[in-house]
Amino acid sequence: MAPCPEQTVSSADDLEVAADQAIVACGGDAREAVKALLIALDFLEVEAAELRAAVSKGYSRGRHAALGQRKEIE
Repeated sequence: MAPCPEQTVSSADDLEVAADQAIVACGGDAREAVKALLIALDFLEVEAAELRAAVSKGYSRGRHAALGQRKEIE
């Protein structure tokens, strides 16, 4: 099902507002905002991996194994 044009515009507007808020939170420095967001993303990935490990393989029917594998940036 394709998203409605109204939803796409709203999502784009929300993304712009969120980006502006992140930059303002970092004193107007876009580079610092990107670094902060990368740190937050890394934290969330670690937390998601811990949660996947806590879920039994039988309960999840092995679906989490593929999600846990991620290409590392070198």
